[in-house]
Amino acid sequence: MNWLDKLEQKFGHFAIRGLMTYIVGLNAFVYLLMYIDRTGTFIDKLMLYPSLVLQGEVWRLITYIFIPPQASPLWIIFALYLYYLIGNGLEHEWGSFRFNMYYLLGMIGTTAAVFITGGGATSTYLNLSLFLAFAHVYPDFQLLLFFILPIKIKYLAWLSWAGIGITVLFQPLPYKIIAIVSIINYFIFFGRDFFTSAKTRRQVYSNRKKFNAKLPRNFTMHRCTICGITEKDDPNMDFRYCIDCEGDYEYCMEHLKTHEHVKEENRGINKGKD
Repeated sequence: MNWLDKLEQKFGHFAIRGLMTYIVGLNAFVYLLMYIDRTGTFIDKLMLYPSLVLQGEVWRLITYIFIPPQASPLWIIFALYLYYLIGNGLEHEWGSFRFNMYYLLGMIGTTAAVFITGGGATSTYLNLSLFLAFAHVYPDFQLLLFFILPIKIKYLAWLSWAGIGITVLFQPLPYKIIAIVSIINYFIFFGRDFFTSAKTRRQVYSNRKKFNAKLPRNFTMHRCTICGITEKDDPNMDFRYCIDCEGDYEYCMEHLKTHEHVKEENRGINKGKD
């Protein structure tokens, strides 16, 4: 990402170190205030509403990221810890500036989606973009599902992508727009990886196709030294090389243990007789 490198050289000193720590801390603080304000007025003051932003309540462009998920105290602890883990993991991998940029692009995407649709927004899709990025960078990282079952995070990411796909296919247009635009930061950071991977797969497929086309029609990978059977004669037959034979001698399973082992000295004697 040359453009990121250039931006980091110019503005890297403005990066907020440990950004996710501050965001998680403010999420926890707002969650506590939710119990004091049972009317929901305080939370409503933090949500991102385009019409109210245009009326001068510009703080909503930032404060919506501090609204925690609506969950029980036990689950909110798990959720905030997961946010902390994901954010710090990405910052450790990318550095503070790139993580700041990823989060900022996610905020811009969310804001754009909300202004296009005219609805309200919290940080749900923004946090989802963090989760997807973490799963892309650390696909084999394990989480304890329900605090018991270990599961690799890439499988949970697949479920998240399935949910986004269902939203795009079956939900009304405003939901489609929010689902796509809010995770634009993910595609900006990882879009090239997908194109490169797809290009590599096409090249591998093309090379394999060309290689197979050049092979003679009667080409076989396996042939029994004793009976001459090949994988074309019996697709279910297994073939093995004998470790006791001196040389590359392959046998079908019927002759693997019953054949006479080939030794260099025996081959020399037989050649002499010939």
